Amino acid sequence: MRQVAEPLRALAALSGDSEPDAVPARVVRAAAELTGAEHAALAVLSDDGERIDRLLSHGRAPVHDPEPLLHALLDGRGPRPTPEAPLWAPVLVHGARSGALWLTGPPGASFSGTDEALVRVLATEAGLAIGNARLHEAVRQQARWLDGSLELSTSLLSAEPEDNALAVVAEQARRLAAASLGAVLEPGEDGELTVVAVCADDPGGLLGSTVPADSPAIRRVLAGEPVFRDRPTADPAPPLDLGRRYGPSMLLPLTSDEATLGVLALARAPQAPPYSVPERVNATQFAQQAALALLLIRARRDRELLAVLEDRDRIARDLHDLVIQRLFAVGLIMTGARRVTSSEDVGERIDQATAELDATVQEIRTAIFALQQHPEDAPTTLRTRVLREIGAAGQLLGFRPAVSFVGPVDTVVGEGEARNLLAALREGLSNAARHAEASRVEVTVDARAHQPDGADAVRLTVADDGVGMRSGSERRSGLRNLARRAESLGGSAGVGPGIGGAGTTLTWQVPR
Repeated sequence: MRQVAEPLRALAALSGDSEPDAVPARVVRAAAELTGAEHAALAVLSDDGERIDRLLSHGRAPVHDPEPLLHALLDGRGPRPTPEAPLWAPVLVHGARSGALWLTGPPGASFSGTDEALVRVLATEAGLAIGNARLHEAVRQQARWLDGSLELSTSLLSAEPEDNALAVVAEQARRLAAASLGAVLEPGEDGELTVVAVCADDPGGLLGSTVPADSPAIRRVLAGEPVFRDRPTADPAPPLDLGRRYGPSMLLPLTSDEATLGVLALARAPQAPPYSVPERVNATQFAQQAALALLLIRARRDRELLAVLEDRDRIARDLHDLVIQRLFAVGLIMTGARRVTSSEDVGERIDQATAELDATVQEIRTAIFALQQHPEDAPTTLRTRVLREIGAAGQLLGFRPAVSFVGPVDTVVGEGEARNLLAALREGLSNAARHAEASRVEVTVDARAHQPDGADAVRLTVADDGVGMRSGSERRSGLRNLARRAESLGGSAGVGPGIGGAGTTLTWQVPR
C-alpha cells in the first residue's frame, strides 16, 4: 500500500475533473497504481442502466474472458470468494448502480484490507465525479437545445410559410441532435404519413415518400408516445428504412393540444452512439415546442386566408350589386337610343358598344365566380384553369384576353376533354401572341354546343382582330396538331375570320 498522501492527491484530482471520458480513465489508473494491481478495469453503464456504455482498463489484459465477471459485478453479485478473485466495488451515481470497479493482482498475491477500503473510496469518488460530469453535460445539452428552440420559434414566427417552416424544423432538429437524418412527416386523409421535409447528407428519395400507418412504431408515435430505437428493430417494415440505412433513431410526435400535427424523425449513422436519456428528453421537448410554433403558423395562415376570403367576397358583392347593375342600365339606355336613331352608322356603333357591354358583363361574372372560389379549390375546376391560362397569356400579349363561359362548364365537361381543351387554348393563345399582331383576343368556352350529328359537345373559340392567317409552316403545323387531337376524340378543329371580319378565329370542339 502506498502512502496515504498519494490516494488523497489522486482523489482531489478526480473530484476537480468534469470531462466524462477523463474521469473513468483516471479512476482506473489511480486504482492500479495505488494498490499495485496487475490489472484494473472500470465498467460504466449507460444513463438508462440497460447496457455497458464504456469499459476502460489499465495494466495487463486479464487472462479470462471478463464478460461473465463484468455482468456479475453489475448485477451486484460479485465473484465467488476465492484467493484469485478480483477486488471490486460498485460505482454509484446519485444512489443508482452505474458501474463497477475491479482489480486483479499478480498470481499468488492478495489485497489487503486497506486496499479494499481504498477501492471502495475510489469507486465512491468515481461515482461522484461521473455524476458531476454527466450533470454538467446535461446542462450544456439543455442550454443548447433551449437556444435551438428559441431560434426555431423566432424563425418560424417571423414570416415563414408552412412548407419552409417544416424544413427549418427538420434542419434545426438534425443539427441539435447530431443526427444524420432529420425529417418531418405529416398524416394524410388515407392514414399514411408523407415525408414533407428532409434534411440529410443523402436524402435518397425520401422527400414525398409515404409510410404506412399500420407500422407498430407509427401507431405508437401517432398516439403521442415517443419511440426510441438503439438497436436493429424487429419491425418488419421500419419507417423511412431506419432499420438498414441508419443507426439509433427517435420518432417524436409533433403534438399540441392533444392534436398530432406530424412526426419528427431523427436518426444517426449506423455505428453512432445511442441517444442518451437527456438527449431524448431535450428532443421530445423540442418537438413539443416545434409543434406549438407550427400550430401558431397555421392559425396565422388561417386568419390571413379568412381576411382574403372576406375581401374577395366583398369585391364580388360590389361587382354584382353595383357594377353589373350599372352596366345593365347603360345597356338599356343604349338599346332605347338604337330604336329612336335614324342614322345607320350611329346604329351600328350603338350595336357594337352594346356587344362590348355584354362581353364586359360576362367577364365580370366570370371574375365574380373566380372570387367566390376557395384558393385551394381554384386549380381543380375547368373555369378557373382557363382563367389561369388567360392570365398567363396576358403577359405575352400585353393585354388580358376577354373570356366568357356558356353553360355549366365545371360540371358537364370531363377531365379528359378539359385537359385537351386547355392544350388547344394554350396553342391558340400562343399563336395569337406570336403571329396575330392583335389588339384584342376573345375566348369562349361553350358547354352547350352540339356536334353536327346533334351530340352534346364543348366548344372552344379563340378569336383575334389581327392580321389573319399567314403561310408560316409553324402555324399550320400547330393547327394540324389541334385538328388531330380533336379528331382522336371524335371532334373537329378549324379556323375562320376573326373579330369584325379581321384576324383569325380558332374553333375547337369535342363531344362531352
